[in-house]
Amino acid sequence: MASGALDAMQTIENPHTHHRFTFIPDIHHMSLLHCCMNPAGKLNDSAFTKALGGWKAFLAMLSFATVGLSHGLATAPSDSKKPLGPNVIFILADDQGWNGTSAQMHPTMPGSKSDFYQTPHIEALAHSGLRFSHAYAPGPMCSPTRASIQTGKTPAQLGMTNVGRGIQRALPSQRLMTPAFTSTLSTDERTLGEAFQDAGYATAWFGKWHLGGEGPQAHGYDRSDGNTGNENGHTRDPDNPKDIHGVTQRGLAFMEENVRRGQPFYLQLWHYAVHGPVEAHPQTIQNYEAKTHQAPGQRHTSATFAAMTQDLDTSVGKIMDKVQELSIADHTYILYMSDHGAGLNLSSNLPLREGKGTLWEGGIRVPWIMQGPGVAQGAFCQTPVVGYDLFPTLCSLAGITALPSNLAGIDLTPLLKTGQGSVHRPSDHPIVFHFPHYGRSKPHSAIRVGSFKFLHFYEQEQGMLFNLSSDPGETNDLTSTQPEKAATLRKQLEDYLHRVQAGLPVLNTRFDPLAIAQGPARGRGAGRGNPQARAGRQARIQQFQTSLETLQELWNPANRQPFLQALENIRSEVGRTSPPRGRARIRGNTLPLPRTHFQETLDKLDEWITTGKDSQLAAYLTERIEEFKAFQPGDPRPE
Repeated sequence: MASGALDAMQTIENPHTHHRFTFIPDIHHMSLLHCCMNPAGKLNDSAFTKALGGWKAFLAMLSFATVGLSHGLATAPSDSKKPLGPNVIFILADDQGWNGTSAQMHPTMPGSKSDFYQTPHIEALAHSGLRFSHAYAPGPMCSPTRASIQTGKTPAQLGMTNVGRGIQRALPSQRLMTPAFTSTLSTDERTLGEAFQDAGYATAWFGKWHLGGEGPQAHGYDRSDGNTGNENGHTRDPDNPKDIHGVTQRGLAFMEENVRRGQPFYLQLWHYAVHGPVEAHPQTIQNYEAKTHQAPGQRHTSATFAAMTQDLDTSVGKIMDKVQELSIADHTYILYMSDHGAGLNLSSNLPLREGKGTLWEGGIRVPWIMQGPGVAQGAFCQTPVVGYDLFPTLCSLAGITALPSNLAGIDLTPLLKTGQGSVHRPSDHPIVFHFPHYGRSKPHSAIRVGSFKFLHFYEQEQGMLFNLSSDPGETNDLTSTQPEKAATLRKQLEDYLHRVQAGLPVLNTRFDPLAIAQGPARGRGAGRGNPQARAGRQARIQQFQTSLETLQELWNPANRQPFLQALENIRSEVGRTSPPRGRARIRGNTLPLPRTHFQETLDKLDEWITTGKDSQLAAYLTERIEEFKAFQPGDPRPE
């Protein structure tokens, strides 16, 4: 060893634990300038930058030893093999609803767990950890939530409020033009990966990225699967459905490698499951098909979707087992959550209203479980929390203090010990959701403050107010009985969106109140005079009429479940994505329905059933069926 390095040896004491540490700085870092000189005696910029990065990483590790962690993890003595900071494992499910596991998410609501899907390992995680009963995804779609979690900012701040193309042309049937949005996470944004990487952690992101650009490794992740999207999870491999096994194995190897090195790690396993298309291990499907005949669920009935859910649960179990095997449970946190609610074409979010693509509770309330040292076991937390709170929270657990100044999230660590207590959420950073786009619903935004939630719909400039403590299904609009509360929350929502310069919808100058939403025939020649377009419209009208007749047959106030399930199935057909431009497409014997033409009918049915007006619902069904029977392709749409 060089004498300069020996001279630089330092012994320091952790003021919190009084453990002593002896460090020998790397001679290359001690001779930083000298090593980066070229033969001419000039500084080599690239070499200097690389060496400086290594020195910064060393200093970050040194800071863990000297400062220690403030939340339950004392730094280990010098003869221990424990790393200097806690490990963090973040498991994210895709499209899993609040009730999408067999772990009950609310202590007094049996409907907050599935009546069919079995997830014993997630249940075990919940029993040994803390469940957040009022936990929210930042957005109702994939990419906005992922970007928000990574940055600690709201989708509205990031301008990432939807998925797909950043500019969506307004149809003549749409009253509003929706704002442009980005589908790529900017490298200017500081991410969780960069925060942990700069603190000396090994970082990895395995699974779905779906944030464009150059993938996770351009955003602070040492290891990743690259710039992946939904298509990468469609493996068609019965031994590795949805790449669940592959993602898990890469994560397990990463854990083993870094424990062997004594290196703290931040690991993200962001799965493709349970997003469609449905894939599952054949044996798991077979088990659920047998269960369907023996003990079918009322809300959840699909054997293949249940099998995919349990395959994901098996992955969670493997991670939990590895934590025990590696003896790192006392300094490792495991976080489990979903990126938004379930799509109604695959699962049901009842008793919550609606699902993916909306800001109703079914679209944004998600399972959220945290386990680790100092975290309450088997407890529930009733404080509303949201995905962008995770940036400051995880950084706090790791002792990372260098945070961006414009975070929207708050540190939740005061809640972890018991699930009780309070955290201060500044009034200028409320829990806000922003989805100013057409999809399963019309453009809208929402805000939650305390137990109250206010939704604002931009087409009619109308709002709805709900008290979620007594009405989690959002059935009783309080705007008429509590107008002052509604006005206060609306102003708070508008002030926030204005402050972050959120994109807002504007009037569509091409709006035609008599226009029929475009369907399968698109592009040149797809107007009303085109025989193909007329035939397509007529087929869709007849199909929807038949669907309403089915609902009429199923309607029974004493047993609403078959009606509700059929209604959700029809909504999933109406919400399907339109086919490629210039082509007409038929899926099996079903024509894809336009996304806006029939929605007002379904919205009205939702209104009648959620308000308990049974006689009005039956009469409305009969009225609409007759109107659709009389409708001709060239007519204005039935009102």
